[in-house]
Amino acid sequence: MEERCIIVGAGHAGSQAAVSLRQEGYLGEIILIDDEADIPYHKPPLSKAYLKAPDASSLVLRPEAVYRDNSIELLLGAHVSTICVDDRKLALSDGRQIGWTDLILATGARARIPDLVGVGARGVVSLRSIADARLIRDMMAGIDNVVIVGGGFIGMEMAHSCSVLGKKVTLIEAAPRVLGRSVAEVVSTHVKARSRAAGIDVFTGVQVAAFEEKDGRIEAVRTVDGRRFEAEMVVLGVGAVPNVELAIEAGLAVDNGIVVDSHLRSSAPHVYAIGDCAIYNHHHVGRRIRLESVQNATDQARHVARSIAGRPGPYRDVAWFWSDQGDMKLQTAGLSFDADRHFTSGNPEENAFSVYHFQGTRLLAVDSVNRPADHMIARRLLAAGVSPTEADIAAGPQHLKQLASEKQPAPA
Repeated sequence: MEERCIIVGAGHAGSQAAVSLRQEGYLGEIILIDDEADIPYHKPPLSKAYLKAPDASSLVLRPEAVYRDNSIELLLGAHVSTICVDDRKLALSDGRQIGWTDLILATGARARIPDLVGVGARGVVSLRSIADARLIRDMMAGIDNVVIVGGGFIGMEMAHSCSVLGKKVTLIEAAPRVLGRSVAEVVSTHVKARSRAAGIDVFTGVQVAAFEEKDGRIEAVRTVDGRRFEAEMVVLGVGAVPNVELAIEAGLAVDNGIVVDSHLRSSAPHVYAIGDCAIYNHHHVGRRIRLESVQNATDQARHVARSIAGRPGPYRDVAWFWSDQGDMKLQTAGLSFDADRHFTSGNPEENAFSVYHFQGTRLLAVDSVNRPADHMIARRLLAAGVSPTEADIAAGPQHLKQLASEKQPAPA
């Protein structure tokens, strides 16, 4: 068989992988398959700009001409039913079978749906796709009360978007603080305070018990402590579940994601997994993680494209994330799991500061609020393996930039 790379999933990871393969000089066939009918689109705006000023054309990741000009075959609205790694073939639900020499699984993740009474009521929604965003947008016109369940990035972004649209917004988070798995406590405290100042009712440490419905439609959210919050729409933001069913059926190793090695290769030859569906051993934190971020998806896509095109190497890119919430741009570089020391630069009262996370003297991560320059420098420091002292940080951005430039990243 002539070379053919099939990519299952046309989100940020899949679309980037297809284009990067051509950029890396891959000459074989490329087929990009997705069960959504829409041309690959940007997902971050779905919880923000798209709800405020819906314009689907602005969401398009790449014009259709890019795929056509690069001889990338798009199979949209197509569902992969099975994958046979031994024969290197996959089957579509319409009966077609397609062979491959390399396979990239970029199947993403779906919203986690809590097992609670009333969760299936009309008006209880989640946000993972453009179809979800269209539904929420259409519902928004005729409602006043919105309850957001979950204080992660999606939940907080949705809360601010709904508030700007004039809705009464209540956000309920079971954990002691919002963004608890993502940012430092001082950032969580800051975000909670500014969100409340923006008119959003934020409740932390509160668990949802059930969703009350009337005639099949959501009416209220009831909490374990007995409170009742009226709701005409409930947005669930309680995490995501990786789409690994195809991988399990194909016999691939799966553990809260498709298990891949440092080259992003799965347990089967010539099968890769990237993006939200992949779990890998992160070199910087020394543990297995699954990252749900656009940048991780696109970085991994570029990396796999290089590998398939003949330039393999371990994946060592610095993890980074961002989130826009009201007048706050949150940016994180690195992962702070094992931090035991924290240093804050700037003034939270001015809505512009950064928190540096250390394990001993080693820099692990930096959270920034409205300090984009700090974020960019942090990414350079982490890539170069440079750990500044508190005095270095206090000396300012130019000094940190110089530290980062003095030591180049070690070769992969």
